[in-house]
Amino acid sequence: MGIRIEPMVPTDIDGCVELEQLLFPEDDPWHAVAFRSELAARYNRYITARDDAGNMVGYAGIALLGDAEHPEAEVHTIGVDPTCHRAGIGTVLLEALLAEAGRRGGPVFLEVRTDNAAAIALYAKHGFHIIGLRKNYYHPSGADAYTMRRPALADTATGFARTPDEVLS
Repeated sequence: MGIRIEPMVPTDIDGCVELEQLLFPEDDPWHAVAFRSELAARYNRYITARDDAGNMVGYAGIALLGDAEHPEAEVHTIGVDPTCHRAGIGTVLLEALLAEAGRRGGPVFLEVRTDNAAAIALYAKHGFHIIGLRKNYYHPSGADAYTMRRPALADTATGFARTPDEVLS
């Protein structure tokens, strides 16, 4: 299956809400108003993953925070259609978010349920480390979350931030 990444647009919101209901039923899934608010914030970047037929099979969002001297980013969400789990879509979405953050430099933060082993492994594979525990973070389930951090990708010779693609090459 080919996957293409596109910027999220308002017409994608209904599909995102449907996926939220499937993915996070016990933890207050986002409603359309939340997605509209996220899309409207100038520091946020939201994307969708589409299959060869143009169907949305995933979405993700990141906040690009701080300033030019002290940038940082926070992954807000990644969701993949359950019928497409284990097809690499989450990886593609995460890598797109990290590339966006990498253009600015700085560390990247996120929260993940402590019982989501697949997501924790994905994040660890991309350089994230657990730095804290947030008890009862998710509501209404009361599930705990790990706070994870990926340090800035800095060129040790120059101190300049690099994108994930540059690090791998």
